[in-house]
Amino acid sequence: MLLESLEPIEQAPLFEDQLAAAEHCLLAPHELSHGAIETLLGEILTHRVDFADLYFQHTRSEGWSLEEGIVKSGSFNIDQGVGVRCVSGEKTAFAYSDHIDLKALRAAAETTRAIARQGGSGTARIGARQPGRALYGARDPLLHLEDAAKVALLERVERYARSLDSRVTQVMAHLGGEYDVVLVARSDGRWAADVRPLVRLSVQVIVEQDGRREQGHAGGGGRFGFERFDDVALRDFAAQAVRQALTNLEAKPAPAGAMTVVLGPGWPGILLHEAIGHGLEGDFNRKGTSAFARRIGQRVAAKGVTVVDDGTLPERRGSLNVDDEGNPTQRTTLIEDGVLRGYMQDGLNARLMGVPVTGNARRESFAHIPMPRMTNTYMMGGDHEPEEIVRSVKRGLYAVNFGGGQVDITSGKFVFSAAEAYLIENGKVTTPVKGATLVGNGPDVLTRVSMIGNDLALDPGIGTCGKDGQSVPVGVGQPTLRVDGLTVGGTA
Repeated sequence: MLLESLEPIEQAPLFEDQLAAAEHCLLAPHELSHGAIETLLGEILTHRVDFADLYFQHTRSEGWSLEEGIVKSGSFNIDQGVGVRCVSGEKTAFAYSDHIDLKALRAAAETTRAIARQGGSGTARIGARQPGRALYGARDPLLHLEDAAKVALLERVERYARSLDSRVTQVMAHLGGEYDVVLVARSDGRWAADVRPLVRLSVQVIVEQDGRREQGHAGGGGRFGFERFDDVALRDFAAQAVRQALTNLEAKPAPAGAMTVVLGPGWPGILLHEAIGHGLEGDFNRKGTSAFARRIGQRVAAKGVTVVDDGTLPERRGSLNVDDEGNPTQRTTLIEDGVLRGYMQDGLNARLMGVPVTGNARRESFAHIPMPRMTNTYMMGGDHEPEEIVRSVKRGLYAVNFGGGQVDITSGKFVFSAAEAYLIENGKVTTPVKGATLVGNGPDVLTRVSMIGNDLALDPGIGTCGKDGQSVPVGVGQPTLRVDGLTVGGTA
C-alpha cells in the first residue's frame, strides 16, 4: 500500500503562530494566565537576581522497531513540565516540576532563590512577544498516520533491503517521531514559543558470505512529517545500507601511519562537529578550557576554511525557530577564511563575555538547564572538484562514513572510527578497508586542510549531540576535503 493513498488521521488545532499554539497547549489546560506568570517572575525578582525565566514544555514521542519482519518494540511517551531558572552573576539556580500549575511553579521558584541577594525590584517587565518564524510546519507528525501505516513503512524498507542481495541475512529498522511544544517566559518581558516536529527512520542490515558477517546502516529525518518517507526515500535508505555492508564484506585491514586523508561530503562533518565545534561553544571559551580560548581574530585554520553554525535552515534536524531561551536562531560565522571570528553563545555566557547572544542556548528538556550548543554546523565549500582532490593523492585514505568517536575539549585531541573507507592509490579510489581510525587534534587538523571541494552537502538528518549528560538533535555537513599528514590507526 502506497503511503500517498493513506488518509491522515485527525490533527490537533492549528494556530496562526507558535505562541498561540503553545499557550493553548501549556497554559490554558492549567488555567495559567499571563498575569499570574508575570506576578511569579516579579516575586522571584524581589530577591535580587540578574535574570529569571520559566521554560514550559509538552512532548509526545513514539518509536517503532522491526527485526526479522516482527515488531520488536513500540513505545509512546508523554512528558511535560516547567523549569524555573534564576541567574545571579556566574551562579545559576534551577528547579523543575513535572506538574504545570501555580502551586508547583511557586515551589520551584522558592528553591531557586538560594543564590539571590536581598533588595530586588520585585517587578518583571511586561513586554515583547517574540515574532513567530516558520522554518518548519507545526503539524504533529505522530497524528499524521495510523500505527499500522507506520509499521508498514518499516516492513517496506525491510523488503527492499532483502530484495537487493541474497547475502542479506538480517534487517533491523526503526521509526521515531516527536512533537515538542515549548514556551519561554522571561523576567525581561520576552515571551517566545516554538512548535517542533521531528522524525527519523533508520535501517541496519547484516550480510554474510563464507562465514564472514558485516553490517551497514543508513537513514534520514528532519523537522517534517512521516510522509517524506515515500518509496523513493525507503529504497534509497535500503540501497545505501546494503551497499555499505557489501563493501565492508570485501574490505581489507586498514593501513596505519601518517597519510593524506580525503573526507567525503556530508556526514563526515561529524568529525568537524566533535573535534572543532564543541571547542567553539561559549562556555568552554569563557572558562578558558577550550583550545580556541582567547584566539578571536587569529588564524586557526588554513586559508579557505570557513565554518558556520546555522539554526535557520528550513526543516533541518538541528534547526529551531527560537532557541531554548527564546532568542531567534541565526547564522553565525565561527571561522572565516581560516580566521576565528566568534563563538556560539547562550545568554549567560554572552553576558559574562560582553558579546551578543547567537541563539545557541539549548537544553534536552524542561528538567535541564540551557547551555551553548551547536545547531547545524558545517564547513563551506571551496573551488575544487571532488575528482580533482582524489586525483591529487598518490597514496592515502578516502573516508566517506563514520561511526563512533570521542574528543577532549581542552586539548582538542580526537579519535574517530571510519564505518566506510577506501584506499587511494595513484589518484584512484581502490580497495575498501575496515578498522581505520583517525587520530588527531582538532585545531591542528584545520591547519592541514589543503583542498576544499565544491560539493558541500549536509547529513541526511540523523545526528544527536551529547554534552554534560544532555542530548539534542543536530546537523552537520562539509564538502570533500583533503587533509594532509593525518594519523590513521589501522589493523594491517
